[in-house]
Amino acid sequence: MTGSGLTGSGLTGRGRVVVVAGIVAALALLAGLFLAPVLMFASGGLLSESGSACSAASGGAANQPSASPAAADSIPADYLTDFQRIGAQYSVPWVILAGIGKVESDDGQSDLPGVHSGANPFGAAGPMQIGIGGAAGNQWGGAPVHPASEQVNGVATDATGDGIASVYVPADAIAGAAKYLLEHGVLDNVQQAIFAYNHLESYVQTVLYWADLYARGGYTVSPVTVDSAPDCLPGVGTAPNNAAAAAIAFAEDQLGKPYLWGGTGPDAFDCSGLVMMAYRAAGIDIPRTSQEQWAWGPRVSASQVQPGDLVFFVGADGTETAPGHVGIVIGGGLMIEAYATGFPIRIAPYRDRNPVGFTRPWAHAGVSLAAAQ
Repeated sequence: MTGSGLTGSGLTGRGRVVVVAGIVAALALLAGLFLAPVLMFASGGLLSESGSACSAASGGAANQPSASPAAADSIPADYLTDFQRIGAQYSVPWVILAGIGKVESDDGQSDLPGVHSGANPFGAAGPMQIGIGGAAGNQWGGAPVHPASEQVNGVATDATGDGIASVYVPADAIAGAAKYLLEHGVLDNVQQAIFAYNHLESYVQTVLYWADLYARGGYTVSPVTVDSAPDCLPGVGTAPNNAAAAAIAFAEDQLGKPYLWGGTGPDAFDCSGLVMMAYRAAGIDIPRTSQEQWAWGPRVSASQVQPGDLVFFVGADGTETAPGHVGIVIGGGLMIEAYATGFPIRIAPYRDRNPVGFTRPWAHAGVSLAAAQ
């Protein structure tokens, strides 16, 4: 979409020309999304290399989704290669980058001002519509085209290795967009990062529509297990009973599998689908959605949390009274969660993510631990 441009706080909601075909397709899906009981994307947190690293479970090339037929048919081959390569390089799901590229410029196929030269009326330029001046601000940093050796305060990148950082070169622009998303917390909250790129909820939903469509090409499941990635489980506590242990064991077996909105396995899950199926494997039936799981309870205080408890977050479209995201506590301040499209099921910290609260499924009044075990 070529009416956009980065500002000091991200891309602002300004007049824009929309890729008509994309919006028409998106509207049909979005109508279903607003009625759906589960989230397409939820707030989450990813272990980073700067903290308690769990690199095997944190993304990268092995955990990137393969391209769906829709992606292969609609994204120019050179752009698809760049999206996938740069996504793996920066551990940002390539489908998110591709969704932005589609909405901003139809992957460089738009001839509107600013895509191939100059800037649009707001000061955005290139196929990813990054601000180079005007109302958009200069988030690229320096001149639109400058020597890569020049030190700038922005996301300008020489992704081709030709010594030039150009906002008009697809690979350079895509890498700049990846940097911007990382700076705005894409590994912690996908929707928040996309909203920072452009302050329109409709923009966020349209990007997510394309990302989901592009990710439907199947996945290569990363071999992330307790055995192959023991460092992913520092300080994990002992489960208080067999039911909790069975639920955790089921969730651990899904590590590395993809997130799928509405998924309940066996190949992919969404957040509440993973939780429901984990406890079903333990012989305990709990509700399907995170909102229902929170209401079902019973609640436990943060100081009393044990492995097997569920931890809830507001999420993308939830509230404190009806949380939109859920994970399974495994101890040591960690949980297993199905986070978002483009990310594998993973182990992540929860304490610094402002959890709404915790529940204990196996302590529900209607559950018999003897029967479950």
